[in-house]
Amino acid sequence: MELTLLLFLPLATGLLGGILGNRLVKPVAVLGGLGTLGVAVGLALNYDTALGGSQFTVDKLWVKPLGIHWALTIDGLNLALVVLTAFVYASVVVACALREQESPRLFYFHLGLGASAVLGAFLAQDLILFVLFFDLMLVPFYFLVGQWGTGDRVAATTKMVIYTLAGSLLMLAAAVATGALAASHHGRHLDFLISNLERLPLGKGTQQWIFLCFAAAFLVKMPAVPLHGWLKDAYKSMPLPVLALFSGVLSKVAAYGFLKLALPLFPDAAASFQDLLLAIGVISILYGSALAFTTNDARLVVGYSSIAQLGFILLGIFSLTSDGAQGALLQMVNHGVVTVALVMIVGVLASRAKGSEDLGSMGGIAMGAPVLAVVFLIAAFANLAMPASANFIGEFLILKGVFDSVTVVAVIACLGVAMAAVYMLRAYIRAMHGPDTNGVEQRDLSIREALPILPAIALILALALSPQPLLKRSEGPATAAVIPAAKAANIDPIQTATTAQAKR
Repeated sequence: MELTLLLFLPLATGLLGGILGNRLVKPVAVLGGLGTLGVAVGLALNYDTALGGSQFTVDKLWVKPLGIHWALTIDGLNLALVVLTAFVYASVVVACALREQESPRLFYFHLGLGASAVLGAFLAQDLILFVLFFDLMLVPFYFLVGQWGTGDRVAATTKMVIYTLAGSLLMLAAAVATGALAASHHGRHLDFLISNLERLPLGKGTQQWIFLCFAAAFLVKMPAVPLHGWLKDAYKSMPLPVLALFSGVLSKVAAYGFLKLALPLFPDAAASFQDLLLAIGVISILYGSALAFTTNDARLVVGYSSIAQLGFILLGIFSLTSDGAQGALLQMVNHGVVTVALVMIVGVLASRAKGSEDLGSMGGIAMGAPVLAVVFLIAAFANLAMPASANFIGEFLILKGVFDSVTVVAVIACLGVAMAAVYMLRAYIRAMHGPDTNGVEQRDLSIREALPILPAIALILALALSPQPLLKRSEGPATAAVIPAAKAANIDPIQTATTAQAKR
């Protein structure tokens, strides 16, 4: 009951607001967002860490001839990501409620549909159900960008759909093949329940081509280099609150998919392609960071830094170590929260700079906006993984895991830490303390502007002070997710670096 309410509450309130009309659509959407967050937090508080495993489970045979289950659950692997999604959605609907949109009933319906699709992907325990929600996520954002976007929104939407749809079609074919081949090889009835498929291993050659199909879909959605070509146009065209939802949670579904599906179902293939995925992660870190400190567009600084941050997450996952996987999960949450704050701050900065999002047009804003300067500084320091931040802990765990697995990759990845300091401090200094060449408005955060930002800042500080509850809940599931692939790669997921290098 709780999971059904959590899953459908954003969509249901989006529909209800559309039925009740333009006057009530905003308060209904805000109540839906806050209600979704309340349910998610309630589930997190009631999750029994000592018991662990899957809790609040729903499992009903949905399409019997195809063996498709309506299976949902909360476990340590998805718990924090479900709460993150609810938090980001609540922040976004509050931010949107403080603005005016054309066709607000359709706008909030698509927002709700997007949030429900993301929650469904995190909660799904059936492979086909996961694919359905993964593909459904694209639909509302197609309309949110195409109808409410800015600039060349048609081209941006087209490019985004082509990239993501190609990956999704590959994943659909691979998912069907996984269930059909597992049933055929083991003489079982067709079944797509993930827990059952884990017990029906496929041959190494079969695993490899199926794994590559899943990896292509996930790498496009994250996005990772070289499959990031859609990002610039899409990020420039999205309304800022929509961008906060998109960047804050959709990319995490792809990273989660590697831990939930790719490593447990195709461990031999994951071990075979470990070095390839680590290389993609390192390239994404370096290339994303280089783009971030060479652009003057504040929105794209956030976008390109996301490529780098997702590169670190990819490294953590394919270190095939417990520390790396835990760091990746923590960094998914950190990045989602920090992205919400930074995207909203970009909107505030642009409002002071006559609508311009160019860093050169924002100089000197800090002189008349000390609260905004402090808020921006906290978010910037968190994004560059300043020591004592939760991002620092996440990156430390990731790099430790990679050091334990492939030391040379970790050494190269450390360059990304230094590069993050360059692009974030450059963006902060130019916007807040650079020369004022545009006649910026010297005005501090208003209450309306602060409402969607300050909760994210508070959560950044809370995670920095106490990341242990999240790490404690994720330790067992994160380790279990990498064990099959680690064994296939002859790596002990909780070993020391010396032992790992000796085995390699």
